[in-house]
Amino acid sequence: MNALISLHDAVFDRVERLSPVLLPTLARLIFAGVLLLYFWSSAKTKLGEGFFGFLSPSTGAYAQIFPKKAEAVLYDASQFSLLEKLIILAGTWAEFILPLLIVIGLLTRLAALGMIGFVVVQSLTDIFGHGADAATIGTWFDKASDAHIMDQRAFWVFLLVYLVMRGGGPLSVDRALARAREDTV
Repeated sequence: MNALISLHDAVFDRVERLSPVLLPTLARLIFAGVLLLYFWSSAKTKLGEGFFGFLSPSTGAYAQIFPKKAEAVLYDASQFSLLEKLIILAGTWAEFILPLLIVIGLLTRLAALGMIGFVVVQSLTDIFGHGADAATIGTWFDKASDAHIMDQRAFWVFLLVYLVMRGGGPLSVDRALARAREDTV
């Protein structure tokens, strides 16, 4: 029995030493593989026409972010206030910029914190703005694990919380910048 415990301890001591390198890098890789294109595809639907489309949201952007008001004003963007337009622009830009920052590991903790806020707002908009049904919202501690909001987004947020707490890891722009600062001191 002691030999088995010693083998266990030896193997998992090595695994634990790898975790500061492996886990943040793996978290960013999983984010890239699962969520990067999801958010970028969503953001692209919010861009207006032409080169400066990033400054002029599409009608779909209004419908996605303020669905009830968009419907009430028959999708007439001129009926939205400046504040609402700025919120739409900020949300659109956040969907492009924050995932990119996470993937390259630049300002990882702040970007992950911003993404947590984004996912919370996205979820609330889906529930209250778009009227997501009970199956889409889901319930924790039930036998189903496929609800798009409570189940799926809990995993997204957990991944992002990990990055907030641990940072981007050794294979990140954050770490390269930290090393460069240390070299100049």
